[in-house]
Amino acid sequence: MRKSDERLLFLPLGGSGEIGMNLNLYGHKGKWLMVDCGMSFADNFLPGVDLVFPDPEFIEDEQDDLVGLVLTHGHEDHIGAVPYLWERFQCPVYATPFTAELVKGKLAEAGLLDQVPLYVVDGLDPINLDPFEVQYVPLAHSIAEGHGLSIKTSVGTIFHTGDWKLDDRPLIGPACPSPVLSAMGEEGVLALVGDSTNVFNPTESGSEAAVRESLKQIVAGLKNRVVVTTFASNVARLETIGEVAKATGRRLVLLGRSMERVVKAAKATGYLQDFPPLVDEEDADYLPKDEVLIACTGCQGEPRAAIARIARDDHKHLQLSPDDNVIFSSKIIPGNELVLGQLFNQLATKGVNVITEKDAFVHVSGHPGRAELAKMYEWTKPHTAIPVHGEARHLLRHAKLARELGVKHTIVPKNGDVIEISRKGVKLVDEAPFGRLVLDGTEVVSFEDAAIADRRRASHNGFVSVSLVFADDGGLAAEPLMAPLGLPRADDESFYDGMVDAVETAIERMKRADRQSDMFVEEVVRIGIRRFCRREIGKNPGVAVLINRQDELEFS
Repeated sequence: MRKSDERLLFLPLGGSGEIGMNLNLYGHKGKWLMVDCGMSFADNFLPGVDLVFPDPEFIEDEQDDLVGLVLTHGHEDHIGAVPYLWERFQCPVYATPFTAELVKGKLAEAGLLDQVPLYVVDGLDPINLDPFEVQYVPLAHSIAEGHGLSIKTSVGTIFHTGDWKLDDRPLIGPACPSPVLSAMGEEGVLALVGDSTNVFNPTESGSEAAVRESLKQIVAGLKNRVVVTTFASNVARLETIGEVAKATGRRLVLLGRSMERVVKAAKATGYLQDFPPLVDEEDADYLPKDEVLIACTGCQGEPRAAIARIARDDHKHLQLSPDDNVIFSSKIIPGNELVLGQLFNQLATKGVNVITEKDAFVHVSGHPGRAELAKMYEWTKPHTAIPVHGEARHLLRHAKLARELGVKHTIVPKNGDVIEISRKGVKLVDEAPFGRLVLDGTEVVSFEDAAIADRRRASHNGFVSVSLVFADDGGLAAEPLMAPLGLPRADDESFYDGMVDAVETAIERMKRADRQSDMFVEEVVRIGIRRFCRREIGKNPGVAVLINRQDELEFS
């Protein structure tokens, strides 16, 4: 982008057409501003992979003109990729105190704490990142210090909402609605780039204070152990669980590293000052059942989280008994229905009483329904609406709502779309490279990495390793050695012999000169085994061919 380019551009590299992995760029006068750098969790399509990130290839090439990364709040889908991707675009990072504390913990684990210039910002102070002036706009959300961003440029002001909701009793953080929103509308908002997650909910999301009152009543009526699993980052909900423990005369136990990390960060930045004393998790099983309240991670069914390990009797300190209680104080995120259903059934089979959002009032969302979106548009009066943070159907419905509310210009972005925002409206002007990266073990690699494709094939179709030894004359010096994995009939002697015959026949049909090429041999053997397996068992396995030659063995 040239310095003389006066256009104001918006470019999402993650979070548009999907929920999670938020990474947005604003371009103006030859410079770029990044808003958020988040991650998502892998599904079964990526075996062996836990985390997925947006690919920052575009901004890597422009990093000399990247003025900074501004983080709206501390949820993983907004900050989780920072320790994995920062070295690719190296720029200053800005965050308010609680968000910064969470980021510091991540950077320390990655060994980057001394390398990343992380600036802690008072929420009221504008940040001058020429040609952008950025100011945090405090909003309610399901985490401490949720913020939108007012981004002022010579073309006009962008209001990037981040994640938000309306809550006049948020328990932690400012009440929302805020007079700042109406003031922004009076000054003029060129474009609102806004949260679309709950656009299909016609009503407002509700107040954290109401959840606290409800949970006190529910827990007061329960006998035996009570476990509450929720999003670890929801500091207000954690404070509520502490208040519920005090109100019902129960001792509080925390399970899960992320919950412990959030509580530590919250206390370090002035939150949870009246949190009750905690009982060590190794002592939880020895407390009288009616005197314990356990807060733990895993409300979305994450297999390594505390509640999942408890459900499969894999937790080293706690086991649940019949008539114990587990409250899922959370919303079922779309896509997690199956894994959560399995978790609910695991608990129910043990005789545990499972309470979800469908059974009682135990949760309110951190995102705005249509009623809240309507109020936001009434206050801010944007010239243009750009929905983000949602799947395609969410973005389309949000754009339709904005038009119904009188917004003149809308556009539904996709990751990689370069969009120009002006007084005349909004238009798609270019496309930028985008994609996904994944954390495979300790390595950040492409979503399409060959190792993951091989693993996926093996998980669906099994795998066969073949060891071959060639004699000096080009023939086989010994019978092929096969090691099938994950195949039906793998222990069947006739099936094994059939694979051996298929390999020997394929090699015998090769020209002697071609047998000298490992590449040719590998391909012929792969084809032979796959044809045999398709015919016999209907599978198309992955195949690894290990080749040794007698002359090489003798030399070594």
